[in-house]
Amino acid sequence: MKGAMLCLLAAAFGATSALAGEHIEKTVMILAGANAGFQQATYADDGSLKVHFEFNDRGRGPKLDSSYTLDAKGLPVTIALKGVDYLKASVDETFTRSADAMTWKNAAEDEKRALVGPAFFLTLNPVPEEDALLARALLNAPEQQLDLVPAGRASIRKLASLRVSGKPGERDVDLYAISGLSLVPGLIWLDRDQRFFAGYSSWSSLIREGFEDAIPAIAQRQVEEEKRLAAVRAAELTRTLTAPLLIRNVRVFDPPAGEVLEARSVLIDAGRIVSIGPGDVSLLDGVEELDGKGQFLMPGLWDMHVHYSGAADGLLDLASGVTTVRDMANQTDALKGMIDAIEAGQDIGPRIIRAGIIDGPGPFAGPTKVLVDTPEEAIAAVNDYAASGHEQIKIYSSVKPELVPVIVKAAHEKGLRVSGHVPAFMTARQFVEQGADEIQHINMLFLNFMFDKVQDTRTPARFTAVAENGAALDLGSAPVSEFIQLLKNRNIVIDPTVGTFEDMFLNRPGVPSPHAAAIIERLPPTWQRQYRAGTGGLEMKAGQQSLFRDAYQNMVNMIGVLHRSGVTIVAGTDDVAGISLPRELELYVEAGIPPRDVLRIATSGSAEVMRRQDDYGRVAPGFVADLILVDGDPTINMADIRRVRTTIRGDRLYDADALFRAVSIEPTPKR
Repeated sequence: MKGAMLCLLAAAFGATSALAGEHIEKTVMILAGANAGFQQATYADDGSLKVHFEFNDRGRGPKLDSSYTLDAKGLPVTIALKGVDYLKASVDETFTRSADAMTWKNAAEDEKRALVGPAFFLTLNPVPEEDALLARALLNAPEQQLDLVPAGRASIRKLASLRVSGKPGERDVDLYAISGLSLVPGLIWLDRDQRFFAGYSSWSSLIREGFEDAIPAIAQRQVEEEKRLAAVRAAELTRTLTAPLLIRNVRVFDPPAGEVLEARSVLIDAGRIVSIGPGDVSLLDGVEELDGKGQFLMPGLWDMHVHYSGAADGLLDLASGVTTVRDMANQTDALKGMIDAIEAGQDIGPRIIRAGIIDGPGPFAGPTKVLVDTPEEAIAAVNDYAASGHEQIKIYSSVKPELVPVIVKAAHEKGLRVSGHVPAFMTARQFVEQGADEIQHINMLFLNFMFDKVQDTRTPARFTAVAENGAALDLGSAPVSEFIQLLKNRNIVIDPTVGTFEDMFLNRPGVPSPHAAAIIERLPPTWQRQYRAGTGGLEMKAGQQSLFRDAYQNMVNMIGVLHRSGVTIVAGTDDVAGISLPRELELYVEAGIPPRDVLRIATSGSAEVMRRQDDYGRVAPGFVADLILVDGDPTINMADIRRVRTTIRGDRLYDADALFRAVSIEPTPKR
C-alpha cells in the first residue's frame, strides 16, 4: 500500500537554507544505496507549507506538488496536491476545513463531513512530509492520540534515542512509532526539536540532507529495536511443541494423491509427521492432543514470489497458512538477519528460500547493489550468491542480453536455478533458448509476441504494452502454441503473479478491482480506504477500460492454457504477504485449473521445483510437519483457503486468528 510505504519512508525536516520569511527543508531518498529522489519543503511564516516530492524507481515513481495551511495545533486547514502517482496516474486532491465542516475531493472521493473535535486529514496520495506533520501533531495532542479523517485513529510513542554525526555536525535523535496507519507501527526518527530526521528500511531511506553517512548508525539502532519487538511478539504468539502432538478428527488432503481422507488422526513429533491413522486411535502417554473438529488438514502453502520485509510479513504469511516463501530479490545481509531471527525463534515467519537478483547499471536498474556490466562481474555475482546460500539467480530487466548465457552457465555450474524478467531487447523465446529455467510474471510471455511494439522493457512499457495489446493475442494461434510447446519441452517453470496485475489493469478511481473484495471489511480503516478508492492502477485513456479488462482476462486465460499444455506453474504473489495468495489461487481456478491441482501447485509442486519434494509439501509419514487446518474445503471452494485456523510450522504452532489480530486485521468469520 502506498500509505504504508510512505509511512516507512517517512518525511524529512532537514534545514539546508533559510530566507527571510521562509524556511526551506530538503531530504534525500536513498534506494538500494543510490540516490533516487528528494523532497523539498518550504515553510512560510504564516503557517503555510509547499512540498515537492519525486523519485525514480525503474521509470516508475511519483512526482507531486502539495501545499498546506495548518492551525496552531498543526492540524491541516487546507491541502492542495497535484502530480502523478507511482504508476504515473494523475493526482489532484483538495481538502478544506471550515468552522463546522470538512470537505475533500480527489479522483475517487467527493465528500463533506461535520467537524467534531480535533482530527488529522490524510490525503489519498500523500507526500512523505505529511507523515512528519502527523507525527508532530500527535506529539502535541492530548495523550498523543488523534482521530484520522476519513477513518481511523493514530497514536505515537517513543522507542529509542541516538546521537549521530553528519556534515552539519552532531544531532540527538529519537525513534518513534506511529500506530494506526498500517498493519504494524511505522517508525520515524525525529530530532529534539520534533523535526523529522530520517526514515529507514532495508530497501529505502529518507534522511536529512548532509547526514547520509549516518544511515548505518540509524539502521543498526532501529534494527535492534525491531528485534526486541519481534522477540516479544514471538514469545506471545508461538506455541513450541515440546512433546508429540496427536491431531484428532481431521479430513486429510495429500496433494500428490489428490484424495480427501475422512476422519483421520495425524501424529507429529520433533517437527515431522510420524503417522496417519483412523480418527479413534488411542492416545499414548506423553502425547498432547488437538481436536481438529472435522477441519481440513493439508500441507502449508508456498508463496513462490515475495520480497520479504519482516514485521507484518511473517505474521501475515503464517496467519494465511503460508509456511514457505521464495524471496525473489532483497538486500542480502538484511534478509539473512531476518531468516536467522526466525529460525532462532526470535521472530515469527515462514521458511525462506533465497533467490539473488542481478541487474545491469543504468537509469532503470532495479533496487539492488548487484549490478553487472561485464562477464567477469556477472560470474563474480553468481559466485557471491552461491557462497551466501542463495539457491536461484533472478536476472532483471537491465542485464545485457549477451550476459544471459554467461550468468546461466555460471549459475548451473554452482547448482543454482536461473529465472527472471526477460531482459530488455530480448524475447522470452531467446531467454529460454539461452538456458533460463523459469520466467517471472505472465506479462513477460505476452511481450514475446509484441517485440515489434516494445523492445525496451526496463520501463513501465512492459505493463502498458500488454494492457493495450494483450486482448488481441490469440492464445490458440500457431505462434503461441509453438512457444508453449518450447516451454514444455525445456521444462520451463512459469511464475505468473497474475494477481498483482489485477489492480494494475482493472483499478480506476472509485472502482476497485476484485482483488481485495473478499478481505476488505477485515482490514484497518486506512487500508480499506486505499482499496475502495481504486488506487494503484495504470493510467487509462478514454475508452480503454474494456480494453485493459479484456487484456487482463487473456492473461488469466493464458495460465489455463499453460497448465493444460503441461507447463509447470508455481504460485507467487509479488504483493501483500499472505493475504494475496488466496486470490492468486482463485484466479488459477478461474483459468480452468481444477482446485485440487491448484492446491498441488501451491504445495508439493513448489517443493518439487525447489528440490525439496522429499521433505515438504505432503501429508505423509516422514515429511516435515508444515501443516494447516482449514475451516472448509478448498478442493470444492477455493475461497475456503482463507479460513485457516491453525498453522503448524514444524515444531511451532500458531493460532491464525491471534496472528491476524496482531497486525490489526480481523480474522475470517467462523462458520
